[in-house]
Amino acid sequence: MPAAFPRRRLLRSGLTTGLAAAVASGTAPLFIPGRAFGANERIVIGGIGVGNQGSGLVSSFAKRASVAAISDVYLPRAEEMAGKVGAGSVYQDYRALLDRKDIDAVIVATPHHWHALCCIHAAQAGKDIYCEKPLAYSILEGRRVVEAVRKYGRVLQTGMQQRSGSKEQAGCRLVRAGGLGKISRVIASNYASPMEPEFPEQPVPEGLDWERWCGPADLLPFNKVVWDNRSDPSWVSLRPFSGGAMTDWGAHGLDMAQWGLGMDTSGPEEVWVEGAAFQPQVSTPEKPGGRQKGPNAPKVCMRYPGDVVLEMTGGPQFGVTFVGDKGRLTLQRGGFKADPADLTVDLAAAEAVELIRSTDHHQNFLDCIKSRAEPAAGPEVGQRSTSLGHLANIARWVSGLTGESDTRLRWDAAAERFTNSDEANRFLSRPYRAGYSLPDHI
Repeated sequence: MPAAFPRRRLLRSGLTTGLAAAVASGTAPLFIPGRAFGANERIVIGGIGVGNQGSGLVSSFAKRASVAAISDVYLPRAEEMAGKVGAGSVYQDYRALLDRKDIDAVIVATPHHWHALCCIHAAQAGKDIYCEKPLAYSILEGRRVVEAVRKYGRVLQTGMQQRSGSKEQAGCRLVRAGGLGKISRVIASNYASPMEPEFPEQPVPEGLDWERWCGPADLLPFNKVVWDNRSDPSWVSLRPFSGGAMTDWGAHGLDMAQWGLGMDTSGPEEVWVEGAAFQPQVSTPEKPGGRQKGPNAPKVCMRYPGDVVLEMTGGPQFGVTFVGDKGRLTLQRGGFKADPADLTVDLAAAEAVELIRSTDHHQNFLDCIKSRAEPAAGPEVGQRSTSLGHLANIARWVSGLTGESDTRLRWDAAAERFTNSDEANRFLSRPYRAGYSLPDHI
């Protein structure tokens, strides 16, 4: 850390006590119930990661809750955000924020490769969690998050806000109540997989802990277009830090497929690619490729129980089109469109479809902190929907390794493993740098 920040070093020096010591010794409590709130008492939150998305989330929650502390590996940004929302403390290491007994919940909006560790540690610290999508960098990481949230009795809302859209809910009810008849196909967007970065080293900005920013990923040379989320291409499109648009934007669009098919606790049975085998794309200063860009071939398909086939062939960016024997329905952000327009459905059957009702994603999270109810996009929903993007990336990567594009990878959704491919199972997790490993046991 730069020598100009001695006060901040002091803030980090207490990490061998409190939460860190409890987790290291295995004495972290197995269950921490939610505290009782007064009728008008405001929930106290902390923000972990306040870049582009995180700053917006913290600002939104600050209108309905009290913000006590901000953590970001780039301290000038943390201090700026703290000033905007009246937070009294800033930390470069989020674990110091988690040691605060006065904080009820945290917002996790770090780069994707940090989501799992932040959420697991937050659950162990007794904090409820709003985690920006996608839930985790890998399928195994997401499962560990779900296990931690359940074990420690926490509330977690994944930032898939279309689950709180009234029109999206209405369209989902129509599909699940049989308004389209038997579903045969689901058409999703052809999301890009992440690129491989090759950028030269630049000076690290003062106040940025670049080693900690890289965290579980390889320690790459600092370059602003990797670090800055609004740059070209930014970390969101690069494989060491994200699953690319496939798991970022796909966490919204593919979630609509899961929701409409009623698969919130399960998933497809097979995944495969069609077309030439995957070719990786390298992002360089000369050819960065673009934010949310990357290789989007070969085409990915998945088969659900009942022979429903999902095809990534150009559906809506934040939704999907369901195709049934009575018609089609495009379910997307902000609404749905039926074809034919006069599709009918048994209203009683539609009303009987069990969905968590929410029209305000942030307020739903705050309400569930007090009630201890399951939120609209709880951890299992976040895990299962995000997994579709991971499965699609894995299918492409395996085709690139084997040179084959006609192998159907059989997916055991209950065990969350492939039953016919060791190559595919190797992509369920990732190598971790020393000091940032995913815990074997929660």
